[in-house]
Amino acid sequence: MRVAIAGAGAVGRSIAGELLENGHEVLLIDKAPTAISVERVPQAEWLLADACEITSLDEAALQRCNVVIAATGDDKVNLVVSLLAKTEYGVPRVVARVNNPKNEWLFNESWGVDVAVSTPRLMSALVEEAVSVGDLVRLLRFSHGDANLVELTLPEESALAGTQVGDVQWPQDTSLVTIIRGTRVLTPTREDSLEAGDELLFVAAQAREEQLEDLLSVRRES
Repeated sequence: MRVAIAGAGAVGRSIAGELLENGHEVLLIDKAPTAISVERVPQAEWLLADACEITSLDEAALQRCNVVIAATGDDKVNLVVSLLAKTEYGVPRVVARVNNPKNEWLFNESWGVDVAVSTPRLMSALVEEAVSVGDLVRLLRFSHGDANLVELTLPEESALAGTQVGDVQWPQDTSLVTIIRGTRVLTPTREDSLEAGDELLFVAAQAREEQLEDLLSVRRES
């Protein structure tokens, strides 16, 4: 897979290193000469250019990329890069970094963004996830389909504790994708039982989140 990353700062370089370790081709793009540190990620391709300019993206051969990641520290730049990648070059997957949570509403399919990653929101979500039981925590937003990756730790008093996955009437537009039980990561089957303390990860439509939380947190009758 070929991936272009706009923004060769600490975030961009870190992403590049991870992708290279997983065997992908990576191109780092940045207009600041001081950001071009080939020795830090020597396996990557580097391009000194403005990722908001069509001529630069032509030089980067963006049409050959499977994924573009807009990872600069400027939300305006990330939006422009995302829009150009999607509309001018037809890049299948565009991931954009959101620096200011107030701008998060802009990072959607109308700007070419498939997945928006808000670092402040993600950090707060991880804090909530670590301390919350029975509360739905939104971890990641997917622009297409208005869906989110959400997590809930099943409380002791939940009526669903001990229930098989296949016996639960999940809300529409909701999919249980993973059960984390202690150190184990389970791909749920219909026969798996839910246990108190399970961390449940769902992909769910935003409109169904409240319904999902109510279902999982409902208390047993005493």
